[in-house]
Amino acid sequence: MAARPSWRCRVCGAAWPCSPARLALLGEYREDRIGLLIYLATLLCEATEDLPGQAVDDRLGDRFLTWARAR
Repeated sequence: MAARPSWRCRVCGAAWPCSPARLALLGEYREDRIGLLIYLATLLCEATEDLPGQAVDDRLGDRFLTWARAR
């Protein structure tokens, strides 16, 4: 889980979700991609409150959602 309000990984300090967090989430939700996207969208909404300057920027959406879409 991310440290809030910075939304940095509590383990490595990278922007959350970092690569290890993404792998863990994909594993946890491997049978429920829609559930993963709903979970990430909920966290994105929370992050927009904590990171208002980045909320307008598409990078925050990419950071939270784009990587998790099915390929």
